[in-house]
Amino acid sequence: MTIDDDSRARAYYDDFSTRYEKERHHGYHALLDELELDVALPLAGGRDVLEVGCGTGLILERLAGAARRAEGIDLSPGMLEKARSRGLTVHEASATALPYADAEFDLVVSFKVLAHVPDLALALREMARVCRPGGRVLAELYNPWSLRFLAKRLGGPGKISDGRSEADVFTRWDAPHRLRSLLPETLELDEVRGLRVFTPAAFVHRVPLLGSTLARAERVVTRSPLRWFGGFLVLMATRRA
Repeated sequence: MTIDDDSRARAYYDDFSTRYEKERHHGYHALLDELELDVALPLAGGRDVLEVGCGTGLILERLAGAARRAEGIDLSPGMLEKARSRGLTVHEASATALPYADAEFDLVVSFKVLAHVPDLALALREMARVCRPGGRVLAELYNPWSLRFLAKRLGGPGKISDGRSEADVFTRWDAPHRLRSLLPETLELDEVRGLRVFTPAAFVHRVPLLGSTLARAERVVTRSPLRWFGGFLVLMATRRA
């Protein structure tokens, strides 16, 4: 990111931090966190873990419970204040300039963040740089081959506060056939998981019976052929020696 990109993103997420967790502990948002943790938690046990774009620490807190060491970085002081209140070790930094030495972590993860980083290639190189040889990198991107993409196009940008909407932050969408080409040469793509395949909009998870049925279905298809239509694609890669 440039300084201007960082400043815009920082202002956006500082504003968002005041209401970010309002609906994060139930329904769709809690389900998405659980689906992401289903990917990351089995790899975190006893390891040194870094979350890039940790936000208020909802994911990092769970990873820290399993990891030997867990740290996070984020651009937003507002988000980081909430993460620190959870007792987490976090730092204000950019995804494109991680404040760590080479090969410092066994697992480097980023959820809901990289699609908002203009210089994705640099962010992925940084994640690979701080990962040890043989370690894992989990990078979540947004998928244009999805119901989520269609809903965003039809419904327009959602509001995050009285003065801001999702239109105020950079967002990219990367199709499945491009994923391998996005990774730096130091990363070997092992697998792709697809999250939010069937959910057209978050509010449907508030509908009795429908929400629970969708949640069960979403858990089943993350590794199926239908994963390529997930609104979120999690790239699971290994750091080459």
